[in-house]
Amino acid sequence: MNINGTPWRTIGLEAGGRSVWVIDQTLLPHRFETRSLSSVEDAAAAISTMVVRGAPLIGVTGAYGLMLALQVDPADGALAAAFEQLNATRPTAVNLRWALERVRERVTPLPEAERAAAARQEAGAIAAEDVAMCEAIGEHGLRLFQQLAAARPAERQGEPLNVLTHCNAGWLATVDWGTALAPIYKAHRAGLAIHVWVDETRPRNQGASLTAYELGKEGVPHTVIVDNAGGHLMQHGLVDAVIVGTDRTTRRGDVCNKIGTYLKALAAHDNGVPFYVALPASTIDWMIDDGVAEIPIEARSELEVTHIQGLAVQPGEAGQGAALTSVQLTPAGSAGFNPAFDVTPARLVTALITERGVAAASEAGLRGLYADR
Repeated sequence: MNINGTPWRTIGLEAGGRSVWVIDQTLLPHRFETRSLSSVEDAAAAISTMVVRGAPLIGVTGAYGLMLALQVDPADGALAAAFEQLNATRPTAVNLRWALERVRERVTPLPEAERAAAARQEAGAIAAEDVAMCEAIGEHGLRLFQQLAAARPAERQGEPLNVLTHCNAGWLATVDWGTALAPIYKAHRAGLAIHVWVDETRPRNQGASLTAYELGKEGVPHTVIVDNAGGHLMQHGLVDAVIVGTDRTTRRGDVCNKIGTYLKALAAHDNGVPFYVALPASTIDWMIDDGVAEIPIEARSELEVTHIQGLAVQPGEAGQGAALTSVQLTPAGSAGFNPAFDVTPARLVTALITERGVAAASEAGLRGLYADR
């Protein structure tokens, strides 16, 4: 994606493959900086502190983390320890374990001297496949958006298609293109008039900080809204579709995504608004049936609820050169609870948009696309 006229991805090799660079997403949208990861400990910390985030990017970072570990010690014991260290960082997104298992299976049969190079090759393949899958998701989603735009009444033809999204499922959550934002980018580049309602997505504000940042750099018209405004907009006919990503999807089509997604799905269902979920195959957990009962939900620090990060500026100031600071929102002594995800049952999902096409949110729908899985 383009950042100030320069094409960027979110992760890459540096120092001849001895280390990995990533975009530090904790500083966005106010500062664009990269950070070097030179050890498995660095990779684990980057995932757990959300320097990198988004299920596909977490998986790729984990894969490179195993590479970094094997460069230091390629023995079986070190591989097992690194696997467990990385896998424990974020329990909800299935992409992480999927990518770690893929690298482990690739290197385990090899002599120790060949393992680090093989891990590097496999991690690079996972990253390249992620880009291809996300672009394909974008193409399939574009066709849905074109159909929605064409089906509107004559008096609305030519108006922008109003799409609501929650959290950040864009370029920053993947290696490139994104999942839920890929169809939006494809639509914008194809000349389809489109406008995005961007949920702020408390408590970490990934919508207000990351999605708005991405859309702005790409030139996509958008408006940031508070999380609780979505239902109101739908009631008044101001939302043509909702599209979100997912960190884990069960084989029957339940989707686990950033906290608050379930409420958007309920509002969309009540108002007859299509609710789409965009996902690559790596996000499907074929071992789980009931998402509400079986998906582990990560509980993050209560400080993300009680505090907020931003620039220390006075009203009317531009913020140039201002320091990033944390501000307490709640009274001293008030506890906070911070489940990071919720599960939207398949019955509320209009369709799943995958790299292989569009499917009903059901086991039959998914197996129709992934009979080989």
